[in-house]
Amino acid sequence: MAHVELSLSESFVPAAGTSTEQESDNFGQWSSTVSHADEPCLLIDAHTKVIAVSASGCELLCLGTPEDVIGLPLLDGGLRLLDFTANRGELTEAEIDKIPPLLALSSGRLARGLLRVQGASADAPDATVDAISTPVLTDGAVAGSLTFFSEV
Repeated sequence: MAHVELSLSESFVPAAGTSTEQESDNFGQWSSTVSHADEPCLLIDAHTKVIAVSASGCELLCLGTPEDVIGLPLLDGGLRLLDFTANRGELTEAEIDKIPPLLALSSGRLARGLLRVQGASADAPDATVDAISTPVLTDGAVAGSLTFFSEV
């Protein structure tokens, strides 16, 4: 069984005169962490653009390679979400707004839920994943979300 741990630490504050715009928010640090992570994870900005995704995250979500999806809106990057009915229909717009990465953006709170991801090919099985998302804040405002995935 997969295990995900989140911990809190003191925030990174760059030395005066040495910060860049990217370093002054959390995206610079999280982008590097997500890109090099062994665990399936994803970082999106407030406009749902993929900032970083781990290679294992791409594999689990059937997205190809990180280079294929970075810079694209999450749902335009090939992510195909299905409902849990026997018919395996695509999610409606109202249902898509409730997936953890997007719910963390809109609510500004931790979000968790199951997703059914369509396989990469017609004969490939669908994957059911547990997603845990947290908002990423910049200057006290939600600037994106960080999501960790675990196959169920």
